Amino acid sequence: MRMKNMDEISTQFIENFCPIRPVGQSDYHHFFGYYNKSTWSRDQQLFLTNRVTMMTGDLTGTQEASVGYFDLRKNDEFTEIGRTTAWNWQMGCQLQWVESDAGTRAIYNRRAQTPDGLCPEFRSVIYDIDRQTARELPFPVYVVAPSGEYALCVNYSRLQYTHPAIGYSASRGEPQLENAPASDGIYYMDLETGDTALIVSLHRLLEFQPVKSMEKAIHWVTHLEVAPNSERFLFIHRWTERVEDETCFLHRLFTVAADGTDLQLLECTDHPLPQLEESFDPALVGTFDYEKSEYQISHPAWKDDDSIIVWGPHNASIHYHLYDLETGDVDAIGPGILTENGHMTYSRDGRWILTDTYPDSLSQERDLILYNVASNQMFVLGRFYTQANLGKHNRCDLHPRWSPDNTMVSIDSTHQDTRQQYIVDVSGIVG
Repeated sequence: MRMKNMDEISTQFIENFCPIRPVGQSDYHHFFGYYNKSTWSRDQQLFLTNRVTMMTGDLTGTQEASVGYFDLRKNDEFTEIGRTTAWNWQMGCQLQWVESDAGTRAIYNRRAQTPDGLCPEFRSVIYDIDRQTARELPFPVYVVAPSGEYALCVNYSRLQYTHPAIGYSASRGEPQLENAPASDGIYYMDLETGDTALIVSLHRLLEFQPVKSMEKAIHWVTHLEVAPNSERFLFIHRWTERVEDETCFLHRLFTVAADGTDLQLLECTDHPLPQLEESFDPALVGTFDYEKSEYQISHPAWKDDDSIIVWGPHNASIHYHLYDLETGDVDAIGPGILTENGHMTYSRDGRWILTDTYPDSLSQERDLILYNVASNQMFVLGRFYTQANLGKHNRCDLHPRWSPDNTMVSIDSTHQDTRQQYIVDVSGIVG
């Protein structure tokens, strides 16, 4: 475990400041999924998890995961709240807390028992931990607003076709998909009533400041994230003519009001694609070439209600970039220090950036990183080995996530030859 800053070449070990422990003790494998949601309940006593019997494996939509939480007050005692076959290794079943004054509630996706409605294949379930009751909603969720009032939803069958690492396999055959229909896109779902409305269609995105590469491509949306005040959200619009090769994905970063109005384009990375030539050999594409692409826009997150951090290019230079929505300014964050794409989030006070890296091609290790914005210091909290044979869709990224009080970090990892969640105490640094 190491600390670096731009003025030092020497390495200082800081492992005594950052104790790490696995959560739970059992023969099962546990993971949470993505980086932009907290595993901890608001009081930091309950800790969400997905429990499975295998460390890896290709998913067909038939494998079942147990959904539940660890009680950190009771020696990590596990409680199941449901089961699901609608999950993937990268995002799980989109298990997340519903923050409101209505009690301690969690939401997750599952497969529909009766296929009907606008989204016949998948549903979401809100589970009230205090009352031990469950209520089904008509759409699967992507992200819940911090207010707890609504969720944003997408078509997971479209993700299964375009980006299967974050999609769900259908039970009754994959549906036929139009490239950019007016009937698909981003849905708004009221969590109290279940009322759902399409607020940003793919056809609308196709017609919004279009570029030539969109004409024959299939379109989708991903990386939806709601602002802290729940009034706006961000998303990435992607399109491609070659879904089997992620280096052919093209990207645009948007923000929009919660009701779908006031659509604003922040960045577009339309660029030539030699991969579309008949002579191109897709076998030459490495497992993580896509994540490390100089054209990639990925992992956007809100710093606050008026600014967004993202890994991506701006003015022909790729960095962590901070977009100020009020002024239009775009600033590089940590140039020369934060040099790799990762899953980043700001601390609540904006002083720290938590992120990670993808595996090094030689050591197969990933770095867990804290970056001090004011001092321009990078703290490498640890390097975690991952098995190269996990592959693209089954890999285990660290996906670091803050605790509500920003003194702890949770990660998923396979460095002990089992897929588990870990808690890292970072209070010795951030304090």
